[in-house]
Amino acid sequence: MASIFSKIVSGEIPSFKVAETEEFLAFLDAFPITKGHVLVIPKVEVDYIFDLDESLYIRLLLFARSIVPALEKTVPCKRVGVSVIGLEVPHAHVHLLPLNSMADADFTKKIEITQEELAELAEKIRSNM
Repeated sequence: MASIFSKIVSGEIPSFKVAETEEFLAFLDAFPITKGHVLVIPKVEVDYIFDLDESLYIRLLLFARSIVPALEKTVPCKRVGVSVIGLEVPHAHVHLLPLNSMADADFTKKIEITQEELAELAEKIRSNM
């Protein structure tokens, strides 16, 4: 069965895309822990990030890295943190998290944000790419 991320890639489920290539997709987390919380995925469905072949793994991280300058321009933060947990969705993914404190990296807490705010934020990130 296709993961929710594969359904986002295929367009079955809408998302707020911030960047896309033939191989990768970056979109705003629908249930973010910080403003600007971006998920970066390979379009190919592989459950565990460390099961990606080495070349794809490196390209995924480079793609994620390419988003950071636009994210920093859009969301004021001290740093953009990177997290790979991999328990929530069986599809390899990287979290990019605008951080101002360690408390911002708490995955047990979600922020409240409207669909309109997500759409506006995605547009701003794309325009800063």
